[in-house]
Amino acid sequence: MPITSILSRYIARQFLVGFGGLLVVLTGLIWLIEFIELVRRVNNQPEGTVSQALQLSLLKVPETLNLLFHFAVLFAAMFTFWRLTRSQELIVARAAGISVWQFLKPVILVAVALGVLKVTIFNPIGATLQSRFIELENQYIRGYSSVLEVSPFGIWLRQEDETGVQVLYAERTAPDRILLQNVIIFRYGADGMFEDRIDAGTAELTGGEWLVEGAWRTVGVAQPEFVGGFTMPTELTRESIENSFAPPDTLSFWDLPEFIDTLEETGFSTVRHRLYFNSLLSQPLLMAVMILFAAAFSLRVNTRRGGGLLMVLAGLTTAFALFVFSDVVFALGLAETIPTLLAAWTPAGASFLIAIAMLLHLEDG
Repeated sequence: MPITSILSRYIARQFLVGFGGLLVVLTGLIWLIEFIELVRRVNNQPEGTVSQALQLSLLKVPETLNLLFHFAVLFAAMFTFWRLTRSQELIVARAAGISVWQFLKPVILVAVALGVLKVTIFNPIGATLQSRFIELENQYIRGYSSVLEVSPFGIWLRQEDETGVQVLYAERTAPDRILLQNVIIFRYGADGMFEDRIDAGTAELTGGEWLVEGAWRTVGVAQPEFVGGFTMPTELTRESIENSFAPPDTLSFWDLPEFIDTLEETGFSTVRHRLYFNSLLSQPLLMAVMILFAAAFSLRVNTRRGGGLLMVLAGLTTAFALFVFSDVVFALGLAETIPTLLAAWTPAGASFLIAIAMLLHLEDG
């Protein structure tokens, strides 16, 4: 077996062991902090229990894993390269004619594979549990549930007041305001009994009420009666309706394209979900970037002169700067100041170019 193949397997194995150990330790620490915070929040409720807090904290674990992937990849690679340099193993390998790109290749391939697994396997699991977490958090802590559901067949809204419950269905809405089209309203009394059905052309949300136009009212098995236009009070606002959408991180990577199509068909903005979907696609590249940064920081570290501390500080600074930059670019993307694809791929693409330039400068002068 060629020496480069043996070295590649050895370095990849060292990186994977460091990655797994670091991910478990960081996840455990953050889980403990979140569990304590959830105990405090749940205990503020009259019927809150520690078991509810434990259940919520366990549902958050996959999301925590997803958030820590980048940090774990970066610092595991830094530790691997630093340890191999300190033990003279990489120095001997380079003296034998093996270039930095040759022993980086297996680690980059492993990191890219981890990125693919994160998107295709960990993300769907985390999305399912995050959705359940939000549902239970609303039930245990906030005391309310979502008012909106978007399906391939249209939009469902639910509102409640002292007179009873009203359930609204519409085929779509206008893109610039909450103007429901081809509306059906089911009205139930305070006792939960069905009262009547309203079929209308439109229903527009305007300042604390629905303005219903072209309405026909049906009671029981009687013939529909034309009632024209009327208003129906509501506590819903545009913000509360839009905030009731399933957050992108509660949707599986595999389900996002279909959900985005459904939103477009019903007239709602899809910017937030398209931005999140494309950012998921960029994850394997971002994982490779973490390896390049790790190599740039750790391969030339002087372990006898405090280099280890400087390496850690450089890694923390880079990780912080990258995530701040990502947040700024994502905010511009959400505001539609820049195209969605550019906002999603710029952090990974720009970081890749910077990391390559740093490594080329350090290795080739």
